[in-house]
Amino acid sequence: MSKAKQKAERGTVKKVLVYLRPYWALVVLSVLLSAVSVALTLYVPVLVGRAIDHIIGPGKVDFPAILPLLLRVGVVVAVTAAVQWLVSTINNRVTYQVVRDVRDQAFRRLQILPLSYIDSHPVGGIVSQVVADVDQFADGLLLGFTQLFTGAVTILGTLGFMLSIRPGIAALVVLLTPLSFVVARFIATHTYSFFKLQSETRGEQTAFIDEMLGNQKVVKAFGRERKAVEQFDEINGRLEKCSLQAIFYSSLTNPCTRFVNNVVYAAVALSGALVCVATAGAAAPFTVGSLSALLSYANQYTKPFNEISGVVTELQNALACAARIFKLIAEPAQTPDDADARVLTDAAGQVEISDVAFSYTPDKPLIENLNLAVRPGQRIAIVGPTGCGKTTLINLLMRFYDVDRGAIAVEGTDIRHITRRSLRANYGMVLQETWLKAGTVRENLALGKPDATDEEIVAACKSAHAHSFIKRLPQGYDTVIGEDGGSLSQGQKQLLCIARIMLCLPPMLILDEATSSIDTRTEIRIQKAFTAMMQGRTTFIVAHRLSTIREADVILVMRDGHIVEQGNHEELLAKNGFYAKLYNSQFAA
Repeated sequence: MSKAKQKAERGTVKKVLVYLRPYWALVVLSVLLSAVSVALTLYVPVLVGRAIDHIIGPGKVDFPAILPLLLRVGVVVAVTAAVQWLVSTINNRVTYQVVRDVRDQAFRRLQILPLSYIDSHPVGGIVSQVVADVDQFADGLLLGFTQLFTGAVTILGTLGFMLSIRPGIAALVVLLTPLSFVVARFIATHTYSFFKLQSETRGEQTAFIDEMLGNQKVVKAFGRERKAVEQFDEINGRLEKCSLQAIFYSSLTNPCTRFVNNVVYAAVALSGALVCVATAGAAAPFTVGSLSALLSYANQYTKPFNEISGVVTELQNALACAARIFKLIAEPAQTPDDADARVLTDAAGQVEISDVAFSYTPDKPLIENLNLAVRPGQRIAIVGPTGCGKTTLINLLMRFYDVDRGAIAVEGTDIRHITRRSLRANYGMVLQETWLKAGTVRENLALGKPDATDEEIVAACKSAHAHSFIKRLPQGYDTVIGEDGGSLSQGQKQLLCIARIMLCLPPMLILDEATSSIDTRTEIRIQKAFTAMMQGRTTFIVAHRLSTIREADVILVMRDGHIVEQGNHEELLAKNGFYAKLYNSQFAA
């Protein structure tokens, strides 16, 4: 294993220990109880050995001496079982509390990551990190708790008992057993990279499945089912290959370490038998009962090496998964609000854009030297060809992205010095892409105003012309809709999103193709509702259908990230420039 990989693995282990710190008392208790369990387990061979020594030969069994020993064995076994159950309960509690903390922190991190991270990573891959990788990490952590502690204490305990019975044979066992560690380490160095690749490929597969399921209509419409299956088979094949490689190396651990253990057991049996024969008749003979106890201890001494070797390979998988989720948690959060950031309240709607430049990637400039002054209550329409920067401008206004150069000010304050929460609370957005969460219609409508009354909700829906179709739903406003609107039509989902904004009525509005999924008749009525809603409110309207923005106070015509024309509808048509070409291209007939 390279130094870089070793360093990364050590870093991951340290982070795991940080998550364990709040539960150190339970971890210590688990270790102590494990020691008690091992001590009781190791006491049993002593009792059994003594019982064997009371069996002299046929017809010469000392039952009065054996029966108390067997009774003691039964009590010790019962107590051991109870302690082991308690240890298992504690280990499960610690493991799943750690998993809860990791998932909680990962989800909290997702809420504060910049939008650029979400835009640049497959959603399915992120889901795989938070769900599948954490599950794998939990399995490895639980296995480590269950077997590492017990195994370590068992090795020390059995070694102590063997030294007390026959130091020479114990020394032979100690000399041979490190071979298990040598074998396990060799295997472990090869498994980590394979398990890491397996975790990454699993994330890629989850992302692909999520993408295909979310767009199944498009896949079927374009007859891409076979191609989708081929792509899935390719990813699935790679996952199979790296999984088999990881499992192949990890599966070598058990047989290899068992071979070493059997060699140790055979050496103890042979040397012990020779010592029994050699000391027969001596003052302090090495009895058959002592040999029996020593063989039992030799077996128990080597068994943890076998288990720990298996745990090591599982831990490699767990650490690889943990590294991915810790990488997500360590992603730099969005720039925090200034300590003295202004809380924007009762905004009038004055917006100023000064010399703004922005690009998603440094080598591809998008918006350059953008200037705009918006007075309170103005309706600003933004038009232009696809990719000219219309939606990007909306992202900058909402501070989903920060400008690279220049400034955007609201009410005379740079939005970088305004808290994000208060800035966005003063905007109302209706986007072309609707978003509705799983829940009732009422819960979706009240998303921006949780304390809204039923009367306010109904009034907003009537204004948005959504009330009639909501009343036709099985339970009306209490109808539960599925993720992203479930079986509602695209137009109905859009109407709910419009009603959601009408319920809040913030001082500034952003309408990004807000009526794109609505029929013409309903659109006319919605436009009337929008007109009433926009009175006294600064509104930014992004539209491809230029007929919807004729009444705008100012129309910004964007091209390649620049405002190339600016004015009202009549003025821009009179110029016979780029806007006139766009407008005439839609109404050429």
